[in-house]
Amino acid sequence: MSTLEALAAPVAAPANVRAARAGDYLALLKPRVMSLVVFTAVTGLICAGRPMDPWLAAVAILCIAVGAGGAGALNMAYDGDIDALMRRTRRRPVPSGRVQAADARALGVTLSLFAVTIMGLAINVLAAVLLAFTIIFYVAVYTLWLKRRTPQNIVIGGLAGALPPLVGWAAASGTAPLNAWLLVAIIFVWTPPHFWALSLYTCEDYAAAGVPMMPLVKGVASTRRQILAYCLVLAPLGVAPAVTGLAGPIYAAVASLGGAALIVLAIRLLVGQGPAPAPAAASSTSAKTTLYTVDAGARPARDLFVLSLVYLFALFAALLGEKLAGVAPLVR
Repeated sequence: MSTLEALAAPVAAPANVRAARAGDYLALLKPRVMSLVVFTAVTGLICAGRPMDPWLAAVAILCIAVGAGGAGALNMAYDGDIDALMRRTRRRPVPSGRVQAADARALGVTLSLFAVTIMGLAINVLAAVLLAFTIIFYVAVYTLWLKRRTPQNIVIGGLAGALPPLVGWAAASGTAPLNAWLLVAIIFVWTPPHFWALSLYTCEDYAAAGVPMMPLVKGVASTRRQILAYCLVLAPLGVAPAVTGLAGPIYAAVASLGGAALIVLAIRLLVGQGPAPAPAAASSTSAKTTLYTVDAGARPARDLFVLSLVYLFALFAALLGEKLAGVAPLVR
């Protein structure tokens, strides 16, 4: 059976599972991921600095949210087999059997087509094309191609998660200038250290599912070094909007302090002992704790993972807050 055929095959439902509820279909849309997508897209839309009818702005953001949900449903449909092998994901609607993979695919395709079509008809073609590209890249390039084949899956696949501010900017202005791409670059460079920090203390899950995450393929020491390297690039890149005329003093302070904190935690992770990959069999027997409550050895990786979330949110919150408050950029 080919890889694509295997991915398209239905996931076997566990015995005695309850019928699907509305909450299960909502979970298919990955609402937490969607909220970050919407937040960065709104920031891009506001940063464009172009007057936009409030109703059209709401339609644009709705399309981005629905498109993100559609992509999430497709991702869950195709990843149901490996999600069933990982503690962190086995209770999702498809691997648990509450929603059939075919139903998740149908929902994902319907939502994606709806979002792109409405974006094109109501907003503009550029925003619709960028939204379509984002969905296709996430599903076809990341989920179906990269995720199971290369430890660079997060590096390349991270482009999909980085594009929402560009889509929002294009929706407001019909353009895609350098500053919009700068926001994309920040999220793109942020993605590998964020997810590699997570993978350092969830290695056995990925080993059980056969997903070639960096710690499993290149080792823990190499992953730590790469995390630090990315943080050293991310810290100045995060400050860059303050020197390109996009951001003001509040953003500059937040980006500088946040970037420095990331580097400190990355160095702490590099010199510490930290977690090592466990064999695949450990996934089913270990009584390991939750995503945020971990053993002492995993805390440096956990702390970096958590701080990276706070960092990205703080950057975009500071930028959005400045624009809404009318704070002048540092460079004109």
